Amino acid sequence: MNAALSLADREIIEPINLDHLMVELDRYRRQSEWLKQVNELHARLAGATDLQGMIEAFSVWLMPLVDHDLIAYRSLDRSRVHIICSCHGPERRLAMETAEEVFEKIDCQLDGTCCEWGSFFVQQWQMSFGVDPAGANQGCLMLLRRSPCIEAEEAQILHDALEVLGEPMQRALMYEDLFAQARRDMLTGLDNRRVFEERIGAMLETARRHGRPITVASMDLDHFKQINDTLGHAAGDNALQMVAKTLTSMVRNSDLLVRMGGDEFVLVLPDTALEPARLLAERLCSAVDGLELNAGDGSRLGVSIGLVQWSPEMSKDEWLQRADEVLYQAKKAGRCRVCVEAA
Repeated sequence: MNAALSLADREIIEPINLDHLMVELDRYRRQSEWLKQVNELHARLAGATDLQGMIEAFSVWLMPLVDHDLIAYRSLDRSRVHIICSCHGPERRLAMETAEEVFEKIDCQLDGTCCEWGSFFVQQWQMSFGVDPAGANQGCLMLLRRSPCIEAEEAQILHDALEVLGEPMQRALMYEDLFAQARRDMLTGLDNRRVFEERIGAMLETARRHGRPITVASMDLDHFKQINDTLGHAAGDNALQMVAKTLTSMVRNSDLLVRMGGDEFVLVLPDTALEPARLLAERLCSAVDGLELNAGDGSRLGVSIGLVQWSPEMSKDEWLQRADEVLYQAKKAGRCRVCVEAA
Protein backbone atom coordinates (compact mmCIF):
# COMPACT_ATOMS: atom_id res chain seq x y z
CA MET A 1 0.00 0.00 0.00
CA ASN A 2 1.42 3.37 -0.98
CA ALA A 3 1.97 5.53 2.17
CA ALA A 4 2.15 8.73 0.19
CA LEU A 5 -1.00 10.83 0.08
CA SER A 6 -2.63 11.23 -3.26
CA LEU A 7 -3.08 14.66 -4.77
CA ALA A 8 -6.80 14.46 -4.07
CA ASP A 9 -6.18 13.67 -0.39
CA ARG A 10 -3.86 16.65 -0.02
CA GLU A 11 -6.40 18.94 -1.65
CA ILE A 12 -8.94 17.92 1.03
CA ILE A 13 -6.63 17.99 4.09
CA GLU A 14 -4.66 21.17 3.41
CA PRO A 15 -7.67 23.56 3.53
CA ILE A 16 -8.79 21.88 6.76
CA ASN A 17 -5.36 22.36 8.33
CA LEU A 18 -5.22 25.95 7.11
CA ASP A 19 -8.60 26.77 8.63
CA HIS A 20 -7.53 25.21 11.92
CA LEU A 21 -4.29 27.17 11.83
CA MET A 22 -6.14 30.45 11.27
CA VAL A 23 -8.45 29.73 14.22
CA GLU A 24 -5.46 28.98 16.46
CA LEU A 25 -3.65 32.11 15.31
CA ASP A 26 -6.72 34.19 16.07
CA ARG A 27 -6.99 32.61 19.51
CA TYR A 28 -3.34 33.32 20.26
CA ARG A 29 -3.77 36.89 19.04
CA ARG A 30 -6.72 37.42 21.38
CA GLN A 31 -4.81 35.91 24.29
CA SER A 32 -1.84 38.13 23.58
CA GLU A 33 -4.04 41.23 23.45
CA TRP A 34 -5.72 40.27 26.71
CA LEU A 35 -2.40 39.65 28.45
CA LYS A 36 -1.31 43.10 27.30
CA GLN A 37 -4.51 44.58 28.75
CA VAL A 38 -4.03 42.68 32.03
CA ASN A 39 -0.45 43.95 32.33
CA GLU A 40 -1.72 47.49 31.81
CA LEU A 41 -4.37 46.96 34.49
CA HIS A 42 -1.77 45.65 36.94
CA ALA A 43 0.41 48.69 36.24
CA ARG A 44 -2.48 51.11 36.87
CA LEU A 45 -3.54 49.35 40.07
CA ALA A 46 0.04 49.27 41.35
CA GLY A 47 0.10 53.07 41.24
CA ALA A 48 -2.93 53.36 43.55
CA THR A 49 -2.70 52.81 47.31
CA ASP A 50 -6.19 53.70 48.54
CA LEU A 51 -9.48 52.17 47.44
CA GLN A 52 -10.79 55.33 45.80
CA GLY A 53 -7.70 55.61 43.62
CA MET A 54 -7.84 51.92 42.77
CA ILE A 55 -11.46 52.09 41.59
CA GLU A 56 -10.65 55.19 39.55
CA ALA A 57 -7.67 53.40 37.93
CA PHE A 58 -9.91 50.42 37.14
CA SER A 59 -12.56 52.68 35.59
CA VAL A 60 -10.01 54.43 33.35
CA TRP A 61 -8.60 51.09 32.20
CA LEU A 62 -12.04 49.60 31.59
CA MET A 63 -13.56 52.47 29.60
CA PRO A 64 -12.17 51.50 26.13
CA LEU A 65 -13.28 47.90 26.68
CA VAL A 66 -16.66 48.30 28.40
CA ASP A 67 -18.37 51.67 28.12
CA HIS A 68 -19.78 52.92 31.46
CA ASP A 69 -20.86 56.09 33.22
CA LEU A 70 -20.09 55.11 36.81
CA ILE A 71 -18.29 52.50 38.90
CA ALA A 72 -18.83 52.33 42.65
CA TYR A 73 -17.90 50.15 45.61
CA ARG A 74 -19.83 49.87 48.88
CA SER A 75 -18.87 47.66 51.81
CA LEU A 76 -21.49 45.43 53.34
CA ASP A 77 -21.41 47.36 56.64
CA ARG A 78 -21.74 50.66 54.69
CA SER A 79 -18.56 52.05 56.26
CA ARG A 80 -16.94 52.45 52.85
CA VAL A 81 -18.54 54.02 49.79
CA HIS A 82 -16.40 55.05 46.82
CA ILE A 83 -17.96 56.35 43.59
CA ILE A 84 -16.19 57.21 40.33
CA CYS A 85 -18.43 58.94 37.77
CA SER A 86 -17.41 60.15 34.30
CA CYS A 87 -20.58 62.22 33.73
CA HIS A 88 -20.85 65.98 34.21
CA GLY A 89 -23.52 68.45 35.28
CA PRO A 90 -27.09 67.16 35.71
CA GLU A 91 -26.11 63.78 34.22
CA ARG A 92 -23.52 63.31 36.94
CA ARG A 93 -26.02 64.16 39.67
CA LEU A 94 -28.54 61.71 38.21
CA ALA A 95 -25.96 58.92 37.93
CA MET A 96 -24.77 59.46 41.52
CA GLU A 97 -28.32 59.49 42.86
CA THR A 98 -29.13 56.32 40.91
CA ALA A 99 -26.07 54.53 42.33
CA GLU A 100 -27.00 55.49 45.89
CA GLU A 101 -30.59 54.36 45.30
CA VAL A 102 -29.50 51.00 43.88
CA PHE A 103 -27.15 50.42 46.82
CA GLU A 104 -29.98 51.23 49.20
CA LYS A 105 -32.75 49.27 47.52
CA ILE A 106 -31.27 46.04 46.19
CA ASP A 107 -28.39 45.68 48.67
CA CYS A 108 -25.95 43.65 46.53
CA GLN A 109 -28.54 41.00 45.63
CA LEU A 110 -27.96 41.15 41.84
CA ASP A 111 -24.62 39.37 41.66
CA GLY A 112 -23.45 39.59 38.04
CA THR A 113 -26.95 40.25 36.72
CA CYS A 114 -27.60 43.23 34.45
CA CYS A 115 -30.89 45.02 35.13
CA GLU A 116 -32.58 48.22 34.02
CA TRP A 117 -32.95 50.91 36.67
CA GLY A 118 -34.62 54.12 35.56
CA SER A 119 -32.68 55.46 32.60
CA PHE A 120 -29.61 53.33 33.37
CA PHE A 121 -28.52 49.72 33.13
CA VAL A 122 -26.92 48.43 36.32
CA GLN A 123 -24.72 45.43 37.06
CA GLN A 124 -23.34 44.45 40.47
CA TRP A 125 -20.88 41.88 41.74
CA GLN A 126 -20.45 40.66 45.29
CA MET A 127 -16.88 40.83 46.55
CA SER A 128 -15.42 39.24 49.67
CA PHE A 129 -11.91 39.58 51.07
CA GLY A 130 -11.11 37.07 53.80
CA VAL A 131 -13.09 36.24 56.92
CA ASP A 132 -14.89 39.34 58.09
CA PRO A 133 -18.14 38.77 60.03
CA ALA A 134 -18.71 42.51 60.46
CA GLY A 135 -18.80 43.06 56.72
CA ALA A 136 -16.20 45.84 56.53
CA ASN A 137 -14.23 43.87 53.92
CA GLN A 138 -17.23 42.49 52.06
CA GLY A 139 -19.31 44.45 49.65
CA CYS A 140 -20.34 44.96 46.08
CA LEU A 141 -18.93 46.61 43.00
CA MET A 142 -21.39 48.38 40.69
CA LEU A 143 -21.19 49.36 37.04
CA LEU A 144 -23.82 51.76 35.71
CA ARG A 145 -24.32 52.98 32.14
CA ARG A 146 -26.94 54.41 29.80
CA SER A 147 -26.02 52.22 26.83
CA PRO A 148 -27.73 48.84 26.35
CA CYS A 149 -27.42 45.97 28.75
CA ILE A 150 -23.99 44.35 28.95
CA GLU A 151 -23.36 41.84 26.19
CA ALA A 152 -21.78 38.40 26.63
CA GLU A 153 -18.34 39.51 25.42
CA GLU A 154 -18.34 42.50 27.75
CA ALA A 155 -19.51 40.30 30.63
CA GLN A 156 -16.56 37.99 30.04
CA ILE A 157 -14.15 40.93 30.08
CA LEU A 158 -15.63 42.09 33.37
CA HIS A 159 -15.49 38.59 34.85
CA ASP A 160 -11.81 38.21 33.97
CA ALA A 161 -10.96 41.75 35.07
CA LEU A 162 -12.58 41.29 38.48
CA GLU A 163 -10.32 38.31 39.11
CA VAL A 164 -7.37 40.63 38.55
CA LEU A 165 -8.91 43.41 40.67
CA GLY A 166 -9.62 41.24 43.72
CA GLU A 167 -6.14 41.01 45.24
CA PRO A 168 -5.22 44.72 44.82
CA MET A 169 -8.57 45.71 46.34
CA GLN A 170 -7.86 43.49 49.33
CA ARG A 171 -4.48 45.23 49.68
CA ALA A 172 -6.18 48.64 49.55
CA LEU A 173 -8.71 47.63 52.21
CA MET A 174 -5.92 46.43 54.49
CA TYR A 175 -4.05 49.71 53.93
CA GLU A 176 -7.16 51.72 54.82
CA ASP A 177 -7.70 49.61 57.95
CA LEU A 178 -4.13 50.18 59.11
CA PHE A 179 -4.38 53.90 58.35
CA ALA A 180 -7.62 54.17 60.32
CA GLN A 181 -6.22 52.21 63.26
CA ALA A 182 -3.23 54.54 63.45
CA ARG A 183 -5.60 57.52 63.78
CA ARG A 184 -8.20 55.97 66.06
CA ASP A 185 -8.25 55.36 69.80
CA MET A 186 -8.87 51.62 69.93
CA LEU A 187 -10.78 51.64 73.22
CA THR A 188 -13.27 54.45 72.62
CA GLY A 189 -13.29 54.76 68.83
CA LEU A 190 -12.55 58.48 69.07
CA ASP A 191 -9.87 60.28 67.09
CA ASN A 192 -6.48 60.18 68.78
CA ARG A 193 -3.71 62.70 69.43
CA ARG A 194 -2.27 62.18 65.94
CA VAL A 195 -5.51 63.34 64.32
CA PHE A 196 -5.57 66.35 66.65
CA GLU A 197 -2.07 67.37 65.57
CA GLU A 198 -2.97 66.85 61.90
CA ARG A 199 -6.14 68.95 61.97
CA ILE A 200 -5.69 71.68 64.56
CA GLY A 201 -3.33 73.84 62.48
CA ALA A 202 -5.76 74.05 59.56
CA MET A 203 -8.68 74.76 61.92
CA LEU A 204 -6.84 77.68 63.49
CA GLU A 205 -5.76 79.02 60.09
CA THR A 206 -9.38 78.94 58.89
CA ALA A 207 -10.49 80.82 62.02
CA ARG A 208 -7.74 83.40 61.46
CA ARG A 209 -8.45 83.89 57.75
CA HIS A 210 -12.21 84.33 58.12
CA GLY A 211 -12.25 86.00 61.52
CA ARG A 212 -14.37 83.21 63.01
CA PRO A 213 -14.39 82.23 66.70
CA ILE A 214 -13.00 78.89 67.82
CA THR A 215 -13.03 77.51 71.36
CA VAL A 216 -11.30 74.56 72.97
CA ALA A 217 -12.67 72.48 75.84
CA SER A 218 -10.09 70.63 77.91
CA MET A 219 -11.87 67.78 79.72
CA ASP A 220 -10.83 65.42 82.48
CA LEU A 221 -12.96 62.76 84.17
CA ASP A 222 -13.63 63.07 87.90
CA HIS A 223 -13.08 60.04 90.19
CA PHE A 224 -11.90 57.90 87.29
CA LYS A 225 -8.85 56.65 89.20
CA GLN A 226 -11.12 55.43 91.98
CA ILE A 227 -13.10 53.32 89.47
CA ASN A 228 -9.89 51.65 88.30
CA ASP A 229 -8.61 51.17 91.86
CA THR A 230 -11.80 49.88 93.44
CA LEU A 231 -13.77 48.26 90.61
CA GLY A 232 -10.96 47.23 88.26
CA HIS A 233 -9.67 48.26 84.86
CA ALA A 234 -12.52 46.53 83.01
CA ALA A 235 -14.96 48.86 84.79
CA GLY A 236 -12.69 51.79 83.93
CA ASP A 237 -12.62 50.82 80.26
CA ASN A 238 -16.39 50.51 80.23
CA ALA A 239 -16.70 53.97 81.79
CA LEU A 240 -14.44 55.51 79.13
CA GLN A 241 -16.47 53.90 76.37
CA MET A 242 -19.76 55.14 77.81
CA VAL A 243 -18.43 58.66 78.23
CA ALA A 244 -17.02 58.70 74.68
CA LYS A 245 -20.36 57.53 73.27
CA THR A 246 -22.22 60.20 75.25
CA LEU A 247 -19.90 63.01 74.16
CA THR A 248 -19.98 61.90 70.52
CA SER A 249 -23.78 61.97 70.45
CA MET A 250 -23.81 65.62 71.58
CA VAL A 251 -21.22 67.26 69.33
CA ARG A 252 -21.33 68.25 65.65
CA ASN A 253 -19.60 66.51 62.79
CA SER A 254 -17.51 69.65 62.30
CA ASP A 255 -16.23 69.51 65.90
CA LEU A 256 -13.02 67.69 66.76
CA LEU A 257 -13.41 65.33 69.74
CA VAL A 258 -10.19 63.56 70.75
CA ARG A 259 -9.10 61.21 73.50
CA MET A 260 -5.66 62.56 74.31
CA GLY A 261 -4.83 59.68 76.66
CA GLY A 262 -6.01 58.18 79.93
CA ASP A 263 -9.15 60.02 81.03
CA GLU A 264 -8.25 63.25 79.21
CA PHE A 265 -10.33 64.50 76.28
CA VAL A 266 -10.16 67.61 74.10
CA LEU A 267 -13.07 69.10 72.17
CA VAL A 268 -12.37 71.79 69.56
CA LEU A 269 -15.43 73.84 68.60
CA PRO A 270 -15.01 75.81 65.35
CA ASP A 271 -17.33 78.76 64.68
CA THR A 272 -18.18 78.79 68.40
CA ALA A 273 -17.65 81.67 70.80
CA LEU A 274 -17.18 81.28 74.54
CA GLU A 275 -20.79 81.61 75.66
CA PRO A 276 -22.36 78.98 73.37
CA ALA A 277 -19.36 76.76 74.17
CA ARG A 278 -20.13 77.16 77.87
CA LEU A 279 -23.76 76.14 77.35
CA LEU A 280 -22.67 73.01 75.48
CA ALA A 281 -20.04 72.18 78.12
CA GLU A 282 -22.65 72.38 80.88
CA ARG A 283 -24.87 69.97 78.95
CA LEU A 284 -21.91 67.62 78.56
CA CYS A 285 -21.30 67.76 82.33
CA SER A 286 -24.93 66.94 83.03
CA ALA A 287 -24.94 64.09 80.51
CA VAL A 288 -21.87 62.42 82.01
CA ASP A 289 -23.24 62.87 85.51
CA GLY A 290 -26.51 61.35 84.27
CA LEU A 291 -24.70 58.12 83.40
CA GLU A 292 -24.65 57.48 87.17
CA LEU A 293 -21.43 55.50 87.02
CA ASN A 294 -20.47 54.51 90.57
CA ALA A 295 -16.84 55.21 91.46
CA GLY A 296 -16.93 52.60 94.21
CA ASP A 297 -16.81 54.82 97.30
CA GLY A 298 -20.17 56.55 97.15
CA SER A 299 -19.05 59.14 94.60
CA ARG A 300 -19.74 58.85 90.90
CA LEU A 301 -17.99 59.61 87.68
CA GLY A 302 -18.17 63.17 86.35
CA VAL A 303 -16.28 65.45 84.02
CA SER A 304 -14.61 68.80 84.60
CA ILE A 305 -14.18 71.17 81.66
CA GLY A 306 -11.99 74.21 81.04
CA LEU A 307 -12.90 76.54 78.16
CA VAL A 308 -10.73 79.05 76.31
CA GLN A 309 -11.58 80.94 73.14
CA TRP A 310 -8.65 81.34 70.77
CA SER A 311 -7.39 84.74 69.69
CA PRO A 312 -4.98 85.40 66.79
CA GLU A 313 -2.15 86.50 69.07
CA MET A 314 -2.16 83.08 70.79
CA SER A 315 0.01 80.22 69.65
CA LYS A 316 -1.54 76.79 69.58
CA ASP A 317 0.52 75.65 72.56
CA GLU A 318 -0.37 78.73 74.61
CA TRP A 319 -4.06 78.22 73.83
CA LEU A 320 -3.99 74.60 74.99
CA GLN A 321 -1.92 75.47 78.08
CA ARG A 322 -4.48 78.06 79.11
CA ALA A 323 -7.28 75.51 78.66
CA ASP A 324 -5.43 73.08 80.95
CA GLU A 325 -5.03 75.80 83.58
CA VAL A 326 -8.75 76.64 83.45
CA LEU A 327 -9.54 72.91 83.71
CA TYR A 328 -7.43 72.76 86.88
CA GLN A 329 -9.50 75.62 88.28
CA ALA A 330 -12.67 73.60 87.61
CA LYS A 331 -11.19 70.60 89.43
CA LYS A 332 -10.13 72.78 92.34
CA ALA A 333 -13.55 74.44 92.54
CA GLY A 334 -15.32 71.17 93.26
CA ARG A 335 -15.20 69.00 90.13
CA CYS A 336 -18.01 68.12 87.71
CA ARG A 337 -18.24 71.70 86.56
CA VAL A 338 -17.27 74.14 83.81
CA CYS A 339 -14.79 76.98 84.17
CA VAL A 340 -14.29 79.67 81.54
CA GLU A 341 -11.18 81.83 81.11
CA ALA A 342 -11.92 85.34 82.27
CA ALA A 343 -11.94 87.94 79.53
